[in-house]
Amino acid sequence: MHPIPSITITRLKEFIRRPEALFWVYFFPVLMIIVLGNAFQNQPIESFNVDVIENEHATALMEQLSNQSQIKTHLVNAEESSRRLRLGKSVLAITAGPDSDGQKQFVYRFDPQRPGASTAHNAVDDILQTANGRTDVFTAETTQLDGSGGTYVDFLVPGLLGIGLMGGGMWGVGFAIVDMRIRKLLKRYMATPMRKSDFLISMMLSRLVFMIPQIVLTLLVAYWMFDFKIYGNVAAVSLLVVLGAFEFAAVGLLVGARAQTIETASGLMNFVMLPMYTLCGAFFSYERFPEIFHPLIRWLPLTPIIDSLRSVMMDGESLFAQWPEIVVMAFWSVIPFGIAMVIFRWRD
Repeated sequence: MHPIPSITITRLKEFIRRPEALFWVYFFPVLMIIVLGNAFQNQPIESFNVDVIENEHATALMEQLSNQSQIKTHLVNAEESSRRLRLGKSVLAITAGPDSDGQKQFVYRFDPQRPGASTAHNAVDDILQTANGRTDVFTAETTQLDGSGGTYVDFLVPGLLGIGLMGGGMWGVGFAIVDMRIRKLLKRYMATPMRKSDFLISMMLSRLVFMIPQIVLTLLVAYWMFDFKIYGNVAAVSLLVVLGAFEFAAVGLLVGARAQTIETASGLMNFVMLPMYTLCGAFFSYERFPEIFHPLIRWLPLTPIIDSLRSVMMDGESLFAQWPEIVVMAFWSVIPFGIAMVIFRWRD
C-alpha cells in the first residue's frame, strides 16, 4: 500500500481508540453551541442595578425610578455604593440634590469601561429628564431583530466551526507529530521507504477525515436545537471548510515540525491560538477593536474562515465573493506546509 493511505488509515484507527480525543473533537464544540446558544437565546430585556445615595432627596428619586422595570434601585450610603461599584454589584450611582444656585441636580457616578454602565446612565438620565419636565419632540417605536440569519446563534455557529477547525488542525496534527516523536514512532517511520512529504500529507488528510463528522454533528445540533439554517450554497460551505481544515493542518505541521517536548508544543500552540480566540471575531465582531488593527486581524489564519463562512451561511453570498478570504487561507495552507517540509525532523 502507498504510504499516504497507509498512514492515514493508521491515524484513523489510533484516533477512534482514544475516547478523550473523540470527546474534545466531536462533543466539546457541540456542548459550546448548546451552552452559548441557550445563554443568549430569548433573553429578557436587560436590567441594571442602580444605587441611590441616601439623603433627604433620595425618596423622591426612588419614586421617579420605581415604575421602570429595566432599573433596579438600591438605597445605600455613599461608602456602600463605592464598594458595590468596585465589585460590579451595581453599574451606576446617583446622588440627588440642589446645585450651587438651588436648582435640582443629579450627580452620576459610574465606570464607562464596565459593560452596561454607559447604557444604564443613558437610560436613567432619559427617565429623570422626562420626569422633571423634558418633553420629547417625537415618539419612537422599537422592534426586536428576529429575522432569518439574524440571531446571535446564527452569528455564533460559524465562529465555533472556525475554532473547531483551528483546534483540530493544531492539536490533531501538530500535537500528534510531537507525541509520535516523543514515543520514538517517527524514528521507525524514518526507517521505512517513505518520503517526508508522504507522511506530512497523510497527517493532513487524516485530519480532513476527522473533520467531516465534527462539522456535520455541529450543524445538526445547531439546526435541531436552535433552528439554524444555511442560507447560502452548501457546496460553497463544504469547500470553505475543507480549505480551513487544510489551512490549520498546515499551521499545525509547522508548529510540530521541530518541537521536541509536549511542553514546547503546548506553548507554541497556545501562542498561536490564544490571540486568535479573542481577535478573530469568533464570539463578537473584531470591528470592536481599533481600526488600525483590522488589516492585521484579517490576515490571521482564523479570520478568513469565520468571515467567509458567515457570509455564505448567514447572507447567502457566493463562493466567488469570498476570493479575498480564500487567498488568505491559501497563503496559510501553502507557506506553512512548505516551511514544515524544509525544517521537519524525524527525531531529536
